[in-house]
Amino acid sequence: MPLKKVTAVIRDSRVPSAFDSLKTAGVRGASVFRVKGFGEYTNNYAPDGLESYSRIEVIIDEQRAQTVAELIMEAAHTGTTGDGIVAITAVEHLFRIRDKCEVIAGGHAKS
Repeated sequence: MPLKKVTAVIRDSRVPSAFDSLKTAGVRGASVFRVKGFGEYTNNYAPDGLESYSRIEVIIDEQRAQTVAELIMEAAHTGTTGDGIVAITAVEHLFRIRDKCEVIAGGHAKS
């Protein structure tokens, strides 16, 4: 089964809610990164015009990607400009460094 990567850029304050939703739904892993950027909303009070956000990445089987995106959107939604974005992209190959094996959906090593 193909893998997908769900990438979300959301307000820092919404990360705990998003992670709680993902854990409750049985998502086995996610990463979060601090990022800065601009889009529809530009922080005119910051010297560089950039706003701080968090980027969440989840690699998951194709069947669950839409659900993961919806969970993040629900947790991050405030209804105001600057809520963020969510993208779903294909993952061509995923390798687990520990045993140098390619990983297939469900986290199993490919023989």
